[in-house]
Amino acid sequence: MSILYDVIILGGGPAGLAAALYAGRARMNTLMLEKEKAGGMIIQTEEVDNYPGAAEGETGPSLIEKMLAQVDRFHTKREIDTITSVDLSGPIKILKGNKDDYQAKAVIIATGAKPRLMGCPGEKEFIGKGVSYCATCDAPFFEGLEVYVIGGGDAAVEEALFISKFAKKIHIVHRRDELRAAKSIQQKAFENEKIDFIWDTVVEEVMGQGFVNGIVLKNLKTGEVTEKKASPEDGILGVFVFVGYDPITELFEGIINMQNRYILTDENMKTNITGVFAAGDVRVKSLRQVVTATSDGAIAAVQAEKYIEEMEN
Repeated sequence: MSILYDVIILGGGPAGLAAALYAGRARMNTLMLEKEKAGGMIIQTEEVDNYPGAAEGETGPSLIEKMLAQVDRFHTKREIDTITSVDLSGPIKILKGNKDDYQAKAVIIATGAKPRLMGCPGEKEFIGKGVSYCATCDAPFFEGLEVYVIGGGDAAVEEALFISKFAKKIHIVHRRDELRAAKSIQQKAFENEKIDFIWDTVVEEVMGQGFVNGIVLKNLKTGEVTEKKASPEDGILGVFVFVGYDPITELFEGIINMQNRYILTDENMKTNITGVFAAGDVRVKSLRQVVTATSDGAIAAVQAEKYIEEMEN
């Protein structure tokens, strides 16, 4: 813990990478910490066509690769470590990790969010055995098979469209009677012959023997319970879950002000703790997209720079 950084950025998704870029360009001594690999949730996206300047055919991984190269040009240090506790109370912020301890004058929290579970019996038991939260990762394993996609937002419908490249049939199961996805995305799904819709319905149970071979559905309006089984010739089916995300903020509970476990900030990404900023999906906001995450990250880095200048003068 001998190095005192100007700023430590927690998280390597679009918000963290934008913060790292701006901090690096400002010639601040910057460290970006990521517990696994950089990229965040966008790394799982097959097609990115709503980010300004994205090339035709741009994917999540290709966009992140460009962001990383840009960050590295400005010599921001990057490390892989899991932070287990923090002390943000003083002028020097201390972060304790599995590999090392770190200290900085300012901290930018860009830890993002993780997929939300359905919470039904069998779900956890069959993760990686038919239950998935990443179509880009797992859709090819369901070539020629039947798949159930759970959810009705942008992510669910976009991923269903991607899965349709591989699966023979996709059933979108949604707890309401209409989708919440953007109209342009809905239209693509309605026009896709492989996709049908099961409305007003939730998953009661995921079943299988070694691998998922059935699910139990319940209609919320009629109370009717239906068991859906894989065809005898297939023997297995896929369940892809896209019912929202939960912010990764456990580390800051009781320390930073939150709302529904999302971090509260002002328009300058400042939290209630001096010298601590938050950016991206982890904070309370109206829109969680790559473009808003990168905007948050840029603002957080600029504000961190101003904070450090004021602190040292």
